[in-house]
Amino acid sequence: MIKKLTFILSIIIINACAYHSPVVANNNDNDGFEIHKLVIQMNTRDPEIQAEVLSNIVNVSKYYGVDNVEIELVAYGPGIYFITKQSEFRKRIESLMMQDVTFTACGDTLKTIKRTKGIDLDLIDDVVVVRNGVPRMMDLQQQGYSYLSP
Repeated sequence: MIKKLTFILSIIIINACAYHSPVVANNNDNDGFEIHKLVIQMNTRDPEIQAEVLSNIVNVSKYYGVDNVEIELVAYGPGIYFITKQSEFRKRIESLMMQDVTFTACGDTLKTIKRTKGIDLDLIDDVVVVRNGVPRMMDLQQQGYSYLSP
């Protein structure tokens, strides 16, 4: 219940901030051009939340224009299964990758699954593996990325 309320509150805040943004989607004028940056954490296996996150990515891309936004989703913990070839969202993820959305996997999570379950996860092609997911999100925030936690 608390996770859902936090998720809904995050969406409301993001939408409120986006509504007041002075940048217009599909702005072809390079004067005042601004790239909007968003990092999204994925640490759940809940398919409803995963589907909502994909919808959020599409909506943000439409709002600002695909060329005016950089989005990176960082998967760790149980969320790592979201970016495997067995994911029910594989086709949608691959489609977003073609629009330059970056999907990143936590290397520590992959190592932990290998050590504890003896499984090498088969990640979707072109998923970027970083040493640790949470520090990756912290680094991106320090580079000016907004943060979304579903």
